[in-house]
Amino acid sequence: MPGPAGPRPPPTYGSSSTWISNKSTTKSGLEGTAEPGSGQDPTLSLSAVQVGQEEMEEELTEADLDQRVDIYLSETDTLWMFDMPSVMVSVEAEDAGRVLERNKIYADICKTKAGSERFEERMVQTLAGAAKNKEVQCETIIMEDKGMMVTSWDLDNSLDASEIEPTSRAEGFGATTGGSSKSPTTKEQEQTVSVSSDRESAVPVRSQEEEKCHSEAILTSENLKQDLVIMERILMENIFQPKLAAYRQIPVLIEPDITSDRGDTATASEEDEEEEHDKEKKDEGKEGKGLIDPSMTINKTPEEDAAPRLEQLWSYTCDLTSGHSVSSMAWNKVNPDLLAIGYREFDSKDQKKGLACCWSLKNPMWPERIFQCDHGVTAVDFSLASPNLLAVGTSSGSVAVYDVRSRNDAAFLDSSASLNKHTGAVWQLRWVEQERGATEGDKKERLMCISADGRVTEWLIQQRLDCIDLMKLRRTEREKKKLPGEKERKSEAPISQQAAGMCFDFHPEDTDIYLAGTDEGHIYQCSCSGKEQILGTYRGHKGPVYRVAWNPSSTDMFLSCSADWSTILWHRDSQTPLLTFSSVTAFVHDIMWSPKSAFIFAAVKESRVEIWDLSVSIFNPVISHTANPEANLTSILFAKNTNCLLLGDSLGGVGVWELFNLDAPGSNKVGTLHDIVCPVGAV
Repeated sequence: MPGPAGPRPPPTYGSSSTWISNKSTTKSGLEGTAEPGSGQDPTLSLSAVQVGQEEMEEELTEADLDQRVDIYLSETDTLWMFDMPSVMVSVEAEDAGRVLERNKIYADICKTKAGSERFEERMVQTLAGAAKNKEVQCETIIMEDKGMMVTSWDLDNSLDASEIEPTSRAEGFGATTGGSSKSPTTKEQEQTVSVSSDRESAVPVRSQEEEKCHSEAILTSENLKQDLVIMERILMENIFQPKLAAYRQIPVLIEPDITSDRGDTATASEEDEEEEHDKEKKDEGKEGKGLIDPSMTINKTPEEDAAPRLEQLWSYTCDLTSGHSVSSMAWNKVNPDLLAIGYREFDSKDQKKGLACCWSLKNPMWPERIFQCDHGVTAVDFSLASPNLLAVGTSSGSVAVYDVRSRNDAAFLDSSASLNKHTGAVWQLRWVEQERGATEGDKKERLMCISADGRVTEWLIQQRLDCIDLMKLRRTEREKKKLPGEKERKSEAPISQQAAGMCFDFHPEDTDIYLAGTDEGHIYQCSCSGKEQILGTYRGHKGPVYRVAWNPSSTDMFLSCSADWSTILWHRDSQTPLLTFSSVTAFVHDIMWSPKSAFIFAAVKESRVEIWDLSVSIFNPVISHTANPEANLTSILFAKNTNCLLLGDSLGGVGVWELFNLDAPGSNKVGTLHDIVCPVGAV
């Protein structure tokens, strides 16, 4: 029997090991053991224990089994796999005081920050979305009633056919599998299948074709086009209503803001007043610092408010006309809302195609009529006797007449078949009345043209266009001053005997008299009654004369502008200029007298437009405004019934500008234009 166990070593928490001792073991076993009191380490490795056990199993005897065996248990070192420190600290812990101090500091910080984030409690009621009704327009559904007479025999035959058909199919299938000689041939099967398929597909194909034809007929119908035009006019009227009202000098109606509560309106008005007051203070501060111009403030002085100025309303432009240069403009003689504009596009190498477009006030975003021309358009004008006829001159020298009532862009008449047509660009053309004071049915007009080939022609409108020459502008030789002791030189012959005609204008009272400007800078006063009858010659410009214009009121005076940067006022009985206007060193491309005043005229110089009022000043214009810094102005036109001015530029745009604070024609003036100009001219 084993003896009592000896003393055990104290246990180690968190570890476990086994120590085995056997006094009666063999030498090999005793070598691996030690007494508890000895200095040896009683701990053995697992491999040593296993080897000892194997030896014991081999050498143990019955005597060995009776020996006492002492077993000691011990603990190994602790291995920590996860450690999560506690957020709670005992009051009796060493660092409890430090933790309490930190908690107190955090509580004080939270108290000081309370309310600083400006959180407010508000209640919000979510409104239910308003129900919307949507309507969809579709094609009308056509209902058809179809019927047929059926007798009892037809019913019996249809029942018999339905009973026979499945049996026949089964028999046919069995016959084909069994190789019966009564089976139908392949050709017969193909015929039956094709006939049935054609019958099934015929109905949907026909219905699709009918629907397609029906939709095409709707899209190409005249009623739809007319409805679209009306809809377009309504949209344009809504978009441009304030600007069109300002153009026609009608008060612009501003829709009032409708509010449900009077208190809301009162608060809104108070807020608007406060905003205006703040803006006024800011503007005053900027004026004091010199940041803005006082004339640009909201509240202007009466003198500044009464100063003449220009304001743009809209511009006649679209993708089709962009890139072209505006060459000429003309109002319709009967319909003052219809405007004809000629466009040309000129490159350094060649001339491209041109356009003649008819614009209406009802649609400022797209022209009503578009006429494509093979060459650039240089002149346009409407007829008075037949307001639907538009005459067009091109850079190639051809003349064409279009009917604006027709949507066809082909010319009604042209000069392609004429043997006497122009060989140079037609710079200006005009419909001129022959008999003034006649009734509308007796009015006769003639179409006059001036061209770069040096001819002034009258076109006869018959079955075709043909012309006769009224004047051939001769080139004059310039007299060179002879220096003392210099020998006489032979005069060089000019390249062309004819001077290029640049512009002309007919007398407002006597249409047989007209002015013609040339590229030499000369102006000729001519008469249509006699062939090549020159009444006077005016030499004052040093460059090509771009435009001449009779004064509509003082009919014995006229203006001329040139490439020499000058605009000159002439009297028909004097070959000496009365006044010369030159404010900017730039070409003067076009001029025009105001139809409402004999003292006001406008001139365009590159990107600037100038308005002169001779009753105010003969030295400086009353308005000098840059219309478009990115383009040069090419033509000018006053509106007939309103205080508006049209400016055409080199990018294809025609801006409509409103004139403010120009003197009305009925205001008190110094007198006539003679009273202002003649004393200066005499000096």
